[in-house]
Amino acid sequence: MSTTIPTPSPLPIPGGTTKPPLLNYILSFLLVGLAWGFTTPFLRRAAKSHNPPAHPLLERDSVKRSVVKRKTLGAFFAVTDLVKNWRYALPLGINLSGSLWFFLLVGGSELSLTVPIVNTTAFLFTVIGEWWVEGKVISRETMLGMFLCLGGIALCVQSKQGV
Repeated sequence: MSTTIPTPSPLPIPGGTTKPPLLNYILSFLLVGLAWGFTTPFLRRAAKSHNPPAHPLLERDSVKRSVVKRKTLGAFFAVTDLVKNWRYALPLGINLSGSLWFFLLVGGSELSLTVPIVNTTAFLFTVIGEWWVEGKVISRETMLGMFLCLGGIALCVQSKQGV
């Protein structure tokens, strides 16, 4: 006597479609662009103002004599010192989570739209972040470039509507 285990049927999606609504994709693109672009000025500011403590291990003669030990330990302490600094670690975590979101987004959306839209929004959010964090003035040329980028995104999306 054999028994079969019933497989669950997929949950119904409102509207009867199998794809998430377009608004979900738009918000996802914006969130990834925000995570990548807006955190960049915060990372730069934290890296510039970072003042690492002295590490006695790097002063030992055995470490000073060995290029491999000196470089390896120096890199290790540089990374751990930055990660311990919350002003660097927090934006880095957000930035890296954007990479995870991007990976998930690529699996469910059109690649020829995802990459240009996310990279362009990252650029736009970087400019806005520099204005917010560093007080940089957004020049007329940069503003024009931002609007042209938005126009390019609109053209990319419009070209895919007929497909």
